[in-house]
Amino acid sequence: MPGIQLRMGQPVPGAVPNMSQGAYSGYSAYSGTYSAAADPMWTFFAAIAGQDGEVDAEELQRCLTQSGISGNYSPFSLETCRIMISMMDRDYTGKMGFNEFKELWAALNAWKQNFMMIDQDRSGTVDLHELSQVITAMGYRLSPQTLTAIVKRYSKNGRIFFDDYVACCVKLRALTDFFRRRDNMQQGYVNFVYDDFLQCAMAI
Repeated sequence: MPGIQLRMGQPVPGAVPNMSQGAYSGYSAYSGTYSAAADPMWTFFAAIAGQDGEVDAEELQRCLTQSGISGNYSPFSLETCRIMISMMDRDYTGKMGFNEFKELWAALNAWKQNFMMIDQDRSGTVDLHELSQVITAMGYRLSPQTLTAIVKRYSKNGRIFFDDYVACCVKLRALTDFFRRRDNMQQGYVNFVYDDFLQCAMAI
């Protein structure tokens, strides 16, 4: 079967997220070894993880709702929880371990801070212009056409709610990571086979 070529604009530094900025601070902050039991988040994690020591989508949804991380915004839907797990699920178990949970927690807090900064009227939504500000702050360089496509996918009557905003951030991050792993020469375009493309697209 013929391969597929995808192009990611010009090979400029801003084409991929700056991991030191905004929503991406903290993604790799917990890669070292440590005693989990000594971590203040361990008790919280262990209470929701159950006997298997991992968190699935339903458990994550309950955890995030009880934690109040959404604040005055609507709780996360089960679908958003599924794609959050898919972003962090490096061993393809459909669940998250403690390290993955901590990385996600750090990302969610940063995403929320960005959202609240733009949502100054506390309406719980952002529009196209406000979303483009957030995405730019995260280090992405997207065309107006791509931004419009994102708004069409995630908005309700032209407004994007917090839950959908998080789902959008997750997919942007996951698809960009997928692209970067294959763009070894940092050229802004890659070649891969159809099956590889489907595995990425269907997993998120």
